[in-house]
Amino acid sequence: MFKLDEKIWFWTLLAIPVIVLLFLFLQIWRRSVQRKFADSGLLKRLSPNRSIFKGTLKMLVWCFAFLFLTLGLVNPKIGTKLETVRSQGVDIVFAVDVSKSMLAEDIAPNRLDKSKQLVTQILNSLASDRVGIIAYAGKAFPQLPITTDYAAAKMFLQNMNTDMLSSQGTAIHEAIELAKTYYDDEEQTNKILILISDGEDHGDSARTIAEEAADEGIRIFTIGVGEAKGGPIPLKKNGVILGYKKDNQGETVITKLDESTLKTIAEEANGVYINGANTSEVVDTIKDLLDKMDKQEFESKQVADFKDQFQWFLGFALFLLFLDIFLLDRKTGWLKRLNLFNENF
Repeated sequence: MFKLDEKIWFWTLLAIPVIVLLFLFLQIWRRSVQRKFADSGLLKRLSPNRSIFKGTLKMLVWCFAFLFLTLGLVNPKIGTKLETVRSQGVDIVFAVDVSKSMLAEDIAPNRLDKSKQLVTQILNSLASDRVGIIAYAGKAFPQLPITTDYAAAKMFLQNMNTDMLSSQGTAIHEAIELAKTYYDDEEQTNKILILISDGEDHGDSARTIAEEAADEGIRIFTIGVGEAKGGPIPLKKNGVILGYKKDNQGETVITKLDESTLKTIAEEANGVYINGANTSEVVDTIKDLLDKMDKQEFESKQVADFKDQFQWFLGFALFLLFLDIFLLDRKTGWLKRLNLFNENF
């Protein structure tokens, strides 16, 4: 496993196209000036040992030197050892609503993207807790099992969209039912389900399932995204709004945040309801609630003892820059024998 230390240095790669453009500009300018001085035949006679190939080679050497220099500054690190780490934390499952109603833009940029922002910021505030992710609409689908790999969690989170589940609706009860299977220890007292939705539940059993979850020691925190006044569901193609979703009577569908459903679920499962409009308030509230909970000790495998690899790339860069010193513009014997450009000597 490897990681990159200073990704910001990738911006120095912009020097490579600059080098190429400068090289092309100088070649065009040089030919223009030379044509004013003499024709091509006379120039070849005046400077028979001038190499076209070496000028191009010098440019490529500089490009690769900058590439290796950039990689050296980024400092790739390779994990050389897998260790078992004992830590304490809470098992948290995020259930994210991906139904079409989450495309409504009554909260910027839209309900689904806002949900992703909330989960991402909560993940950033965690330390050693284990997390899992569920996506649900008309059905619930496991996205990520319980893990301490927050980077993987963020990757799966960003790939979630409203087209990933064909069955539409908002089956909150199925998400709660699936979350029960995520906790691998029946004696755990720190099982948390964070359910993020606009609350438009198309089933009648969410309250009953929440009661059953509470009996199994699962606390449910619900986060509502959207506005009570609601908004239409845009139909887009390539980011352009083509229209809005309509019902069977041809009327534009207005989807509204149903806080009552989310509050009921939270109450039945010994949790709390949080309005998701303010991201920092949501994160602070969740963090305070988690800090007050008992922590469970568990083991996890983690890659440790990362070793720097920057020296190899800096070494290659210095070698190429040193090599450039010997790349003179004059032709050499081996180059003449290769005759890469079919030149007449």
